[in-house]
Amino acid sequence: MSRESPPPPDVWSNDDAKELYLIDRWGAGYFDVNDEGNMTVAPLQERGRKIALADVVRDAREQGLRTPLLIRFQDLLHHRVRTLNLAFASAVAENKYRGVYRGVFPIKVNQLREVVEEILDAGRSFHHGIEVGSKPEIFAGLSVHTDNDSLIVCNGYKDDAYIRMAMLGRKLGKKVILIAEKLSEVRSILRISAEMNVDPLIGLRVRLSTKGGGRWAESGGENAKFGLSTAEILAATEMMKQAGKTSAFKLLHFHVGSQIPDILIIKRAVREAARHYAKLRKMGHPIEYLDVGGGLAIDYDGSRSTFHSSMNYSVEEYARDIVYNIMDVCDDEKVPHPDIVTESGRATVAHHSVLVIQAFGSIEKVAPGPLERAHDDHKLVKNLLYTLENLALENLSESCHDILQVKEESQKMFELGLLNLDVKARVETLFWQTAERMQKLASQLDASEVPDDITELGKQLVDQHICNFSVFQSLLDHWALGGLFPIVPIHRLNERPTQQSTLVDITCDSDGKVSKFIDLSDVRDTLPLHTLDDKPYFLGVFLTGAYQDIMGDIHNLFGRVNEVHVFLDDDEECGYYLEETIEGNSIREVLSMTQYEAREMVAKLKAQVDAAIKQDRLRPTEGMRLLADFERGLADQTYLSFP
Repeated sequence: MSRESPPPPDVWSNDDAKELYLIDRWGAGYFDVNDEGNMTVAPLQERGRKIALADVVRDAREQGLRTPLLIRFQDLLHHRVRTLNLAFASAVAENKYRGVYRGVFPIKVNQLREVVEEILDAGRSFHHGIEVGSKPEIFAGLSVHTDNDSLIVCNGYKDDAYIRMAMLGRKLGKKVILIAEKLSEVRSILRISAEMNVDPLIGLRVRLSTKGGGRWAESGGENAKFGLSTAEILAATEMMKQAGKTSAFKLLHFHVGSQIPDILIIKRAVREAARHYAKLRKMGHPIEYLDVGGGLAIDYDGSRSTFHSSMNYSVEEYARDIVYNIMDVCDDEKVPHPDIVTESGRATVAHHSVLVIQAFGSIEKVAPGPLERAHDDHKLVKNLLYTLENLALENLSESCHDILQVKEESQKMFELGLLNLDVKARVETLFWQTAERMQKLASQLDASEVPDDITELGKQLVDQHICNFSVFQSLLDHWALGGLFPIVPIHRLNERPTQQSTLVDITCDSDGKVSKFIDLSDVRDTLPLHTLDDKPYFLGVFLTGAYQDIMGDIHNLFGRVNEVHVFLDDDEECGYYLEETIEGNSIREVLSMTQYEAREMVAKLKAQVDAAIKQDRLRPTEGMRLLADFERGLADQTYLSFP
């Protein structure tokens, strides 16, 4: 483990819970714990009411929606959009910058219609636009975009159909800017715009030398997937000149990666791109926009560092540094200040959704068992009991070696047929009981004094909470990239957690687990949780609004989860209402995705039931009832159901 828990104090408070789970550090003023020990969400931070997540789960259950449950706080989306725009407005005013800010939301981060529409609604007064990166996304973008003073920035590789849709947007009066990723796209844009008799708006993506940071560092730099070299940019401008469309070159774009944790990387990239912009302006190209791309990070772990799951700057510092460095280069080169475009996606949507999952069982290493000696105990059992009875801080390391030797010897004897099951079971129980006692003793030592063997043994003692969800559907970044998310019980936070645990999902896959957790210094191997009782135990997975909603995989045919949208409303006694509830995928729906059609499946099973009835293996009434159960079950949801 990266951090040993201190000996527990006699009293446990909500403040202890907030410190343990780092809520005040990653919560960004949105998340807290109330007096009842429940996690709360304040979508407007200090300007609005706090909502207990447990209350939302209860309300959703009353409407028939079980966990796993995705809760979207739409007011929080609005707050994030306003925060970003106001940060740039303040930086522009403070620096007397002679351009404006025009943010766009990259819908690849979360293409769900209601999310995109809420962002556009929240950003209407700021003329906040959208960025699309594929042919399907341009269709979606054109349909929801209604503010012709905001931008539609078109990234990604493009075919003729993609370009024609962008030109349709231009004919509708929209500021659709096509970013050329290669020279052939410039030719296609010029050709199709001439065929459709429309003036194109063209952007060029420059491939900078500056690399990003964190997990996506390699997405920038000279070997990046997208972007034009300096020579290719000059060739593109010559193409536009030859076509009589010099005025079409409106935007210079760059992107050095997602989730950039270090502000120094952003500063270097902005200055390099601003220098390209200034030189092109001095050559006579009428560029109006400098698009700094995405990269604005989220502090998932609260460490406020350059670790890949964190960031060492604020949104306000990000805005000030971008505005100042562009202005400084432009003033040095004596060129006009461009309008600034950012494509902040993760920072816009990550906070607004919380995944609530239910832990319904646990796998514990330490099982209860008798500690008394018996006259007929096996020699291995006697050795373990002796070690347990004589365990002390002074002999921790030696005792650890002794019980490991007994465990290894018992396994060899069992494989040779020399050990009965009852003895093997007794050895295993005593081994883990002794190991647990060792960990309690070791907790009295400073972490640096704990022997390595004891530390390794402690990792094997970790319990597992079994949770009703699929990592592959709802937390794909954790499985694929090792992404970290804050995970906290949404209730019982006024009780001290007593178990160090990991989470396992209900897929039939050994990778279906969460075994890395946020920490200030590094990464935790375990999460402190409560012992399960006869009541439901709910965990919240926070900051999941970016990418997780849209990138899920139906591994084991677990589909989309239930979803509720929450809005603040002072007229409601509880201060909020559920604006919309969306049921997750049914078994029938996910099966249809893999070419299993319900009608055909029922017909095939009916033929088998009929055959079983003819062979007297089923009574007709029983057969029809079982067939009805099968057909009715297809309408059920894919996750487990609990009373």
